[in-house]
Amino acid sequence: MAEITAAMVKALREETGQGMMECKKALQETNGDIEAAKDLLRARGQVKAEKKAARTTSEGLVGVAVAEDGKSVTMVEVVCETDFCARSDVFRTMIDDVTKLAGQAPAGEVPATPAINQSVQDALNKIGENMRYVRGIKLAGDQVGAYRHFNGKVGVVIAVAGSVDPEILSQVCMHIAFHNPMGITSEDIGDDVVKRERAVAKQQAIEQGKPEQIAEKMVEGKIRKFFQDNCLIEQPFVKDETKTVGEVLGSAKVKAFARYEVGATVEAGESAQ
Repeated sequence: MAEITAAMVKALREETGQGMMECKKALQETNGDIEAAKDLLRARGQVKAEKKAARTTSEGLVGVAVAEDGKSVTMVEVVCETDFCARSDVFRTMIDDVTKLAGQAPAGEVPATPAINQSVQDALNKIGENMRYVRGIKLAGDQVGAYRHFNGKVGVVIAVAGSVDPEILSQVCMHIAFHNPMGITSEDIGDDVVKRERAVAKQQAIEQGKPEQIAEKMVEGKIRKFFQDNCLIEQPFVKDETKTVGEVLGSAKVKAFARYEVGATVEAGESAQ
């Protein structure tokens, strides 16, 4: 049997819009023949038209749902070609269904399941536009919160240890939506990112002609400001900038949060801790 590489799976996924596991299985069954794998997926009704998945999917919706017990929250992103499709009843119903299906998974990243893919495929068959499940996440904690922007294109979920006023937690979610923090604390920001910021800050000080000792103090000051701007608990709270998010949350500790924005890459548009 031919070796099925990640590049082959990726290529088939881009051509068909199907999940990684479905693409890998199809390639295995066709001995690595991408065109034959495409035909196999079409024969199974998983791809409606040969070139459909090549169309741009820059629109879509984020779905969020809090479990009945209030201990977990789920968020998904499904994209499509046009805003008209995203606003349709069929697409919105599918988003709700996919969010519920994702909520059945364990806490963590939620990959596409056969049931999720089928729900998306059913909507595709009805509307005729290319669409695909992009990502999903489920968070769990003593208390959870969620926020979805009115247009359905930005969503936030959060899980905390401890207890806090639900309205405050909802406002913190809204804060995350607008300020897009890189992590919960400075420890969540990668060393490479901090190193780069330090290098930039030092170069700025040098170009200003500052002595080495003064330059180092300026660097430390800029790094502190960088953390205040990008670490959730250190950011000035959107509803009251005299307090930080950490101060507003009180004894409750953020376990994890995630922010999705339709069309954004995971690296650019998501913070999941």
